[in-house]
Amino acid sequence: MARVVVVGAGIGGLAAAQRLLAERPGLDVVVLDAAGRVGGKLALGEVGGLTVDLGAESLLARRPEAVDLARAVGLGDDLVTPRSAGALVRSGGRLHPLPTGTVMGVPSRTEGLDGLLPRRAVDAVAAEPRTPHERLTDDTDVATFVRGRVGDDVVARLVEPLLGGVYAGHAERLSLRATVPALWEAAVSGGSVVERAAAATRAGTATAGPVFAGVRGGVGRLPLAVADAVRAAGGDVRTGATVRELRRTPFGWRLVVGPTTAPEVLDADAVVVAVPPPAAARLLRDVAPVAASTLAGVELASLALVTAVLPRAAADLLPAGSGVLVPPVEGRVVKAVTASSAKWPWLDDRDAEHVVVRASVGRHGDERDLQLDDDALTARVLADLTGVLDLREPLRPVATAVTRWGGGLPQYAVGHVDAMALVRREVARRPGLAVAGAAYDGVGVPAVIASAHRAARDVLSHLGDSTP
Repeated sequence: MARVVVVGAGIGGLAAAQRLLAERPGLDVVVLDAAGRVGGKLALGEVGGLTVDLGAESLLARRPEAVDLARAVGLGDDLVTPRSAGALVRSGGRLHPLPTGTVMGVPSRTEGLDGLLPRRAVDAVAAEPRTPHERLTDDTDVATFVRGRVGDDVVARLVEPLLGGVYAGHAERLSLRATVPALWEAAVSGGSVVERAAAATRAGTATAGPVFAGVRGGVGRLPLAVADAVRAAGGDVRTGATVRELRRTPFGWRLVVGPTTAPEVLDADAVVVAVPPPAAARLLRDVAPVAASTLAGVELASLALVTAVLPRAAADLLPAGSGVLVPPVEGRVVKAVTASSAKWPWLDDRDAEHVVVRASVGRHGDERDLQLDDDALTARVLADLTGVLDLREPLRPVATAVTRWGGGLPQYAVGHVDAMALVRREVARRPGLAVAGAAYDGVGVPAVIASAHRAARDVLSHLGDSTP
């Protein structure tokens, strides 16, 4: 029976393994990860006696990949939707409702913008559909294009906090084509970005079902369930197994695994590399040097998450809604706050005496606060929240935790789509080799799973199988 080795036990690698075994039962699949646990940046942890997500806590439900995978591994009954409380954004030193019907912060109408944006910006949004522009032929950064259509205020107050929440990056550096494809369509067609946002909003409204989903007990349960499903199907999932070398052989692939003092050699008919860009670049350096060099050029953003468990009485101090976005122009340490207990009924029901709040810190190129130790970072975040949330008194948590995701998010710089297409072309020239992960098709969980399924199809095609 053919053997496939998957390097990386994050959700991408695990999803690739699960799909391989689902499509070809009995295939010899081995998943290797250097970490001591599976899941990558999806993780559960205990804070103040509560088990909570220490990574992503929601899944985009309007893409099918993540919710379909959850159902496939037995979590279908535990899929839940968040409460419909709207988010807030801090602008001009005040909290405002985040306008509905935006595409990565670009408004589809002027309603809800007064007070949040200055009058000139609201007028620019109103006038944009009547203002022609030349069609773009080359990728550009988000800020340059959006600023040219609706002005800098929209970029600074709406686009920046939303992009920062997804990519931990800056609109001045992120690719329009890669990060906001709906606006890229307007750019290349010469169309209106406001009308494109409105069309996207109508399409989303027409789509049945909620925008987001979660998992009762935490999204961090998903990779654990996928790993269990892989094992139940006969696959082998090994943690603490560092892959040090990847070489081509006359019959397939050879991997060197483990410490240099006691290396293990594994031979495989095919390999899926599902690790972050720096690790992927190291493994591909000798077998696909152009792909490796391209991946080595992908910059990464580090971030930290401060989770606080508060007495339930503190809920009365918090502003209504699921959370607050904080633009960089506000000059705050915190870039976003999530009122997790208000957002997720399952978490709210777990503890009648406490509520959970999460604050994220860190943007690409602006990571000074991440150099603080856990105690100092927590103290700074709690102090910052007093102003961010317009609190009457400081928050006094009963427990806190700091989770650091060093190099956690690849940055989709201008030209990223073409760069990743080059990587895939170069990898495809090595039969039996495929790549997957957050660097290729999007950083969200469904996009990562989609890249994993693509890698699985490529591998099965090499092995002589046909899949839908």
